[in-house]
Order: sequence, then C-alpha cells, then structure tokens
Amino acid sequence: MPYDVPPLDLENEAEVTHRRWMLRSLELAEIAGAAGDVPVGAVVVGPGGVVLAETGNRREQDQDPTAHAEILALREAARRLGNWHLNECTLYVTLEPCPMCAGAIILSRLGLLVYGTADPKAGAVRSVLNLPDGPCSNHRLTVVPGILAEPCRQQLQQWFQQRRQAQRRQF
Repeated sequence: MPYDVPPLDLENEAEVTHRRWMLRSLELAEIAGAAGDVPVGAVVVGPGGVVLAETGNRREQDQDPTAHAEILALREAARRLGNWHLNECTLYVTLEPCPMCAGAIILSRLGLLVYGTADPKAGAVRSVLNLPDGPCSNHRLTVVPGILAEPCRQQLQQWFQQRRQAQRRQF
C-alpha cells in the first residue's frame, strides 16, 4: 500500500488489533475507489474476532444513496448474527461516519466504533456533529478515532485528486 504507515507498538494489543482491521478496511476502500466509488472501507468484527462483514462504498455501483460502507457492513453483520443488536461487535471504518451512518451505528447498539480519519465536512461522530454523545442518542457508543488516520486521509485525498485531474482532461 503506497501510504505512510507509522511504526507499530507490538506491546499494545489493542493497537495491534485495531491496526490489523484498519489495514483491511483500507484494502476494501482501495477496491471501492477502483470501482468508481469514494474509497471508504468497513469491517465488522464480532465476538471472538470473527469477521461478520467487510465491504467498501457501493453508491455508484448499486446506484443507491444509502450504500455507504458502514450501512452495508452493519446490515450484513446483523444478517449473519440473526440479530440487529451489535453490542458485542466492533466496526472499523476508514472515514468518520456521516450523519446517516452515525445514526445507523447508534441504532444498531454497536459495541465499539474505530475510525481512521476525521471528516471535517460531514463527520457526525466527533468532527462536525457528535451524534453518539448527543441528546438524540439512546446508546452510549465507545469510539476510538484516528487509527491509521494519515494513510486513510492520504487514500481519500489521492482518489479525489485523481478524479479532478481526469475531469480536467475531459474538457
């Protein structure tokens, strides 16, 4: 992966786990970006470290405005568990969730959210809004922001830069 990945503290088990799944999320985001969607990837890990769902954005592919990586991953995880309560699950996603996704995360009773880079335009977990900690939330969500934030940010910036360059060449 052509992104700057900082050194890993092997003594910190949580960091090792979070980075492992965030790296997988970055791979899924790369696939989504190559297919023409904004490169955002998500993985839901259930009890015992079992992967319940992994996907990237598919709005363009599916022509569905709700086909964000987080929504697709939450749906698949709930289907696989046979239960929409995901309180023993962790969602890893490369970009801070938007309001729609943050709402779905709250409603799913997710146990832990781990995201890569902040979204200063539409982030609804910490950056622009804080839906999980707001009065509209009936679930207190544990959040770990900034895992591999720089590679996640670089991936998005490079994808948008390439799109802008391609659009300029068309005109």
